[in-house]
Amino acid sequence: MADQTDMELLREFADRHTESAFTALVERHIPLVYSVALRSVGNGPDAQDVTQAVFLILTRKIPQLRQRLTLTGWLYETTRLTARQCLRTRARRQARDQEVYMQSTPDAAGDPVWRQLAPHLETVMSRLNEKERTLLALRFYENKTGAEAAALLGIREEAAHKRTARALEKLRQLFLKRGVSSTAATLAGAISANSVQAAPVGLALKISAVAVAKGAAAGTTTLTLVKGALKNMAWTKMKTAVVVGAGLILAAGTTTVVFKGIQKHETPSQPLGKFQWQVESYSSELLNQAPPLVEIVPTKFPNAGGYINDKTMGLGDGFIFILADAYGTRWTRMIISTPLPPGQYDFISSLPSRAMEGLQQKIKTKFNIVAKRVLLDTNVFLLSVKNSNADGLRPSTSQNVYEGNGMGHFVGTNQTLSALAEMVENMYRIPILDRTGLTNRYDFSLAWDQYGKKVGNQYPNYPNLSGLKQALLDQLGLELVPGREPIEMLVVEKMN
Repeated sequence: MADQTDMELLREFADRHTESAFTALVERHIPLVYSVALRSVGNGPDAQDVTQAVFLILTRKIPQLRQRLTLTGWLYETTRLTARQCLRTRARRQARDQEVYMQSTPDAAGDPVWRQLAPHLETVMSRLNEKERTLLALRFYENKTGAEAAALLGIREEAAHKRTARALEKLRQLFLKRGVSSTAATLAGAISANSVQAAPVGLALKISAVAVAKGAAAGTTTLTLVKGALKNMAWTKMKTAVVVGAGLILAAGTTTVVFKGIQKHETPSQPLGKFQWQVESYSSELLNQAPPLVEIVPTKFPNAGGYINDKTMGLGDGFIFILADAYGTRWTRMIISTPLPPGQYDFISSLPSRAMEGLQQKIKTKFNIVAKRVLLDTNVFLLSVKNSNADGLRPSTSQNVYEGNGMGHFVGTNQTLSALAEMVENMYRIPILDRTGLTNRYDFSLAWDQYGKKVGNQYPNYPNLSGLKQALLDQLGLELVPGREPIEMLVVEKMN
């Protein structure tokens, strides 16, 4: 199987559930996954948990990956996100763990250049775009030649060399901002020689056995990581997809808002004592242990995620998402008649009671923005059943609950159709109401061409909503019917 491509092995596993095909995939890529995990989480046991979780996620993402040429870039990014989830779950500080790891690694001690690079490598790699990361991972993590990398990516060898040079220069500049001065050639040599370490003996076979059993043999820690990482991946993709939608919402019409006064809370502008809430990797424990605090400040860590229960906290969020958290609504159900503050923010509301109202008050006093729920007649789509015998919508027999959405793909296990309606709503950016009358739980996998037909060098119909509508009908037997109904909307405007 050594001469089979990643996609050939993946298809063989998906179609015939061939354990040897999946084992070949794991053995091919486990050095990359384990090494990135080890640098990110700082110790071997956690790195093994992350590695197992990444390959288990792979088995659940097969429908989305069939059109790729290589898995290297996807595995790298999934490992990084899963490692971040591991750090959050265990409330570790990433920088501290990396320092401990580097101090205990003999290879790092023997190579002063690598000792400087390693603590920052995965962070600066995350600042590159996906194509750059994939190319550098192929060249210097998996030690592919320029010709081999070009063949895997479907580009000319000359183009691969030029793109590699550009990506290395960008990487050099990113290291320089962190006080690490080097040449592109030195970077390439140090990363190629030190970035990959052998995974523990037997780990690949253990992962394959868990994958073939569909996760049944996985430990609680691994399953927790899988669940958290999948949510993180879906949330990251959704936030990317709604950037355009947020701009459209800002153009909505104006409405007069009457904002009722709310109870005032003590909201220290700085963390109390030694408590520090703006961290790159955090957990629910951090939020629950926080002193009473409400704050919204410019972000330190873009796209780091968020945590919500009766309290709330987020890092690297656009202002529209802070409004959604504060008022417990969807960003798609807002009428925004004033420009929102630009950029990304870190926010926290850790009050022991009425934390959401405290966050609303902070938005009002700090940004002069108020909001009110109003029942308005609104354009909607009604999700209804057109074909009850469609193959893609199957009554669920699973005990697991999972939902995920990406560019051109929705997947759900043991999900209600109301959850599917919410995923569709994020794409259409207007309310989608479940009128199917079906209350059972279902498994479904929906795929469509998210870009639509290309005209010249542009995709004028992106996102391809007509393609999504047709896919719902063809694959799940569900129809989107235009309508107009009274919907509770959050009307947002500047305070008079």
